[in-house]
Amino acid sequence: MARTEGQKLKLLALADILARETDSTHGLTVPQLIAALSSRGISAERKSIYTDLRSLQDFGMDILCLREGHSCQWALASRTFEVAELKLLVDAVQSCKFLSEKKSRALIKKLESLCSRHEAKALQRQVFVANRAKTMNESIYYTIDLLHTAISTDEQVRFQISEWTPEKTVRYRRGGKVYTVSPYALLWADENYYLLAYDAEAQELRHYRADKLAHLSLANGPRLGKEVFTALDMAAYTKRTFGMFGGAEAGVTLEFAGHLAGVVIDRFGKDVTFFPSENGWFRVHVHVVPSVQFMGWLAGLGADARLISPPDVRHAFCVHCRELLAQYESAQ
Repeated sequence: MARTEGQKLKLLALADILARETDSTHGLTVPQLIAALSSRGISAERKSIYTDLRSLQDFGMDILCLREGHSCQWALASRTFEVAELKLLVDAVQSCKFLSEKKSRALIKKLESLCSRHEAKALQRQVFVANRAKTMNESIYYTIDLLHTAISTDEQVRFQISEWTPEKTVRYRRGGKVYTVSPYALLWADENYYLLAYDAEAQELRHYRADKLAHLSLANGPRLGKEVFTALDMAAYTKRTFGMFGGAEAGVTLEFAGHLAGVVIDRFGKDVTFFPSENGWFRVHVHVVPSVQFMGWLAGLGADARLISPPDVRHAFCVHCRELLAQYESAQ
């Protein structure tokens, strides 16, 4: 048989048509497949379609015949991702604060290409999250990628730190200071990415919000502070560090009403030990960074949580609460 135009692309085109137009409940007959190929400028005969379908099956594609009476409709019945899994990914993308609206739409469009056009309609849904503000930083993709590169190639990075002004303009912290640090890990906490890096100038590990890093680039020289990072227990550290703000750690004893058991486990992990107290309360001994963020979390639990010890942290918490109260009393 004489070779016709487009035959080299026929098998690829057929696989693409099945991926886009069919799924476990939607199929195409052989005449419909021939017509779809023809619309792409590729001619095909009925017999060759059957041969191509077998070739795709041999290649590993889950192509089945969906029978409806005496009619057979061919379909790609399964894919790498199930629709339920894609829905979860779409929900995650839509509710993710660090992704901009533009990047969210682009990612969801790509996720839709992983299923048929019929199933894609189920992905076009809106997830509403209370008090959610999308980032305006369009470069977050490239920031994360460059940080991963620096970690894998053992290089330092330099950047400036951006922040909002009361006029809603962007400025750079500390007069535009350029920070040079040694990156070691990316952490996900409070719905944000944070860079954990060694600051040679301060001689300690510090955290930086990834979406606040501006003019990020690789710096000359290998990373420093490897011994400090190696000695760090990452799992324990992330559990006890609140709001990704650094500072001196302290062992504290906290007491909670019984109904807050889930809140405590969510914060400190399932391995935290509960010590029974009076009236159905319980105590825990944990290590935390007693920062303003920690005190805010504790204050948010109201009278159902108590900071028992040590005295200096308890005193600092009382001062924090009095300062807040004084601020509102002076406004009356």
